[in-house]
Amino acid sequence: MNSTSNNAAWNDFNDAEEQREFALIPPKTLAKVIMTIRPGGYDDPSQGWIGGYATRSDKTGAVYLNAKFTILEGPFAKRVVFGLIGLYSPKGPDWTNMGRSFLRAILNSARGIHPADQTPQAQTARRIRGFADLDGVEFVVRIDVEKDQNGEDKNVVKAAIQPDSKEYAALMGAVSRAPVPTGGFCSSAPAAHAATPAAPAVSTRPTWAQ
Repeated sequence: MNSTSNNAAWNDFNDAEEQREFALIPPKTLAKVIMTIRPGGYDDPSQGWIGGYATRSDKTGAVYLNAKFTILEGPFAKRVVFGLIGLYSPKGPDWTNMGRSFLRAILNSARGIHPADQTPQAQTARRIRGFADLDGVEFVVRIDVEKDQNGEDKNVVKAAIQPDSKEYAALMGAVSRAPVPTGGFCSSAPAAHAATPAAPAVSTRPTWAQ
């Protein structure tokens, strides 16, 4: 084990730096992020949920992706926002549909696909082999501020910004046109058909998932 340096003793903290508190990121901030999924160890092969990426709440039975969004560029680079992406709720399809809409928008943003594009190439780009394809994906988001369960303000990723937004190109930069994996994962829930500029993320646990 490495010994501590003279200015980092673990029995005297007088020379430690003052604790830093980060102010909230302002509402409606647009930023390029990388999303990583914190594995919850829950699989359901019948739904295509494999690899241990999904998390299931023992309390509610809700299933979701526990996502971490790290800002890549700009004044808030390296800041992190956390959020849940709904996969299933025993209380109804709303959380599932919101999660699927958000994931559709993520793929559009990451792969440079206009939300109204229904060509075979675009449809292929909106398919994944599994949640592993989403772990490490880069795209553009809108960050807002909401109340947490204790009534405190916190940052949330409110939407994925897609190529039909005028801010998209400046923030996203060049999008790789590498071949998109074919085959793949498709939930049993119906696909979202509405083409919206920014599909909502499930950033807090809604009432039907509590």
